[in-house]
Amino acid sequence: MKNKLFKITFLLATIFLIACSEKKVEKESIKESTPEAIENRTIKVVLASEVEWSYLNPKRKDKAPMAGTLWGDRNSNEPTGFLLKPKDGFSSPPHIHNVSYRGIVISGLIHNDDPEATDMWMPGGSFWTQPKGEIHITSAKGENTIAYIEIEKGPYLVLPEEEHFDSGERPVNVDKTNIVWVNASELTWNEANGAKTAFLWKDDSGLNGTFIKLKAGFNGKIFSKGSSFGAVVIKGQPTYLGKEEKTLEIGSYFSSEGKALHKISTQEEVILYVRTNNIYKVISNVK
Repeated sequence: MKNKLFKITFLLATIFLIACSEKKVEKESIKESTPEAIENRTIKVVLASEVEWSYLNPKRKDKAPMAGTLWGDRNSNEPTGFLLKPKDGFSSPPHIHNVSYRGIVISGLIHNDDPEATDMWMPGGSFWTQPKGEIHITSAKGENTIAYIEIEKGPYLVLPEEEHFDSGERPVNVDKTNIVWVNASELTWNEANGAKTAFLWKDDSGLNGTFIKLKAGFNGKIFSKGSSFGAVVIKGQPTYLGKEEKTLEIGSYFSSEGKALHKISTQEEVILYVRTNNIYKVISNVK
């Protein structure tokens, strides 16, 4: 019942967010056409194969999942995004965190909930949130289980359940089958043929998270305008067409600050998770 209630609430909130967001971005998209080229030296590309791994909880060593930072520093007070890699069969003891986080399953299966909750195994493309102070467990199935974890302020700590507290936040668990996708034709700011968007979250500052689904054979670009823009590959292996071409395996990341063009091509269906504080456009080179 708990998970079903969160799903219903999340879907209703998503529909409301879509309606509000589209009106805002439609006005913004009319004001400015997409430039043909932009010189932006802040663009970064981090391949998943380049990530340095360490124990998420050093006190538990190899009993803890491995973690690899994509951006930020989870040991400082800054926002951070990192990859989580638990072993097959991993199940944590009941615990809490000092900060809230968002999670996206990339591969394998993840269960994250109250210690007494029935298992809800979320596959790749699922989304969840974990409020600070709430007792929970995290479990994993699969030889190559990977998730993306995101916090707005660190340090990220694992603390004993005895230190639990109620922050007022409530968790969300959304299986990939409950993600609401919106076609490009329904969004004036998404001009890519066949592309779809899913709205996941948005805070009062305008910072927001979305999924972009690109079909096989996509050749185009993402025009980002945010002072903060980052994208993580959740599914597929797109090619990033920068100064040198790079194949982005799942878990890879690219980012920019200020106006930027991210040129991408795909040979298979690709899903990107985008975190930004402004609007962006997805554009096909050939419509």
